[in-house]
Amino acid sequence: MKIIIGADHAGFELKSAIIAHLKTKGVDVVDLGTDNAKTSVDYPDYGKKVAEKVLSDNCLGILICGSGIGMCITANRFKGIRAANVNDLYSAKMSKRHNNANIICLGSRIVATGLALEIVDTWMSEEFEGGRHQARLAKIS
Repeated sequence: MKIIIGADHAGFELKSAIIAHLKTKGVDVVDLGTDNAKTSVDYPDYGKKVAEKVLSDNCLGILICGSGIGMCITANRFKGIRAANVNDLYSAKMSKRHNNANIICLGSRIVATGLALEIVDTWMSEEFEGGRHQARLAKIS
């Protein structure tokens, strides 16, 4: 499995923890930045990079900013992206089962690191249920 990940300065530390966690599980992680927490950057730049790479590589993505909201709004501007702002385990499950989210967005100022790792694991382990949910996604497209 391949995961594309990106964050702004607010999400840098959580991004680093998620990358380390995923690598211990043998996941191929592509880090598109940012590379530190000290330099203020604009979240739309990283949301765009990740969304485009998820689409071109047909894989999953994780975006992190302070709330997750800005990244989610940015990613959903791209046709074919289904980004979900996820701050709990139930939302992680349902974002994949019912919405087939190919990107999750996390708020580093909302979700503690331990919970964020559980959210990522839960989301990655779920399967899209299809059926009536596929019909609903088709309406969105």
